[in-house]
Amino acid sequence: MGMKEERTFLNYLAFTVPHVTVFAGAVFGILLLVRIDVRLSLGIFATLYGVMLTIIGVIVRPHFSRLSVYRIYMLFSILMGILGIALLLPALRGSL
Repeated sequence: MGMKEERTFLNYLAFTVPHVTVFAGAVFGILLLVRIDVRLSLGIFATLYGVMLTIIGVIVRPHFSRLSVYRIYMLFSILMGILGIALLLPALRGSL
């Protein structure tokens, strides 16, 4: 694995992650507009964002799994999803 593979992976992320970010941000904005609690909205956003980033990582896993940049990306993606769930649980318990 070399610089060429890392460059290819980073280029792939540069073309895919902004789309996911805009979509998850739009969902977050709509949730705020309909006056959903901010913590619940943040939990939904972070969970959705983390899951979508993880899906992108799983799709390219066969090609880039040996790269350290890929592993850092997957760690960030999974932690984002876990953070979202951690924000969702107390918000959902408080609304029940």
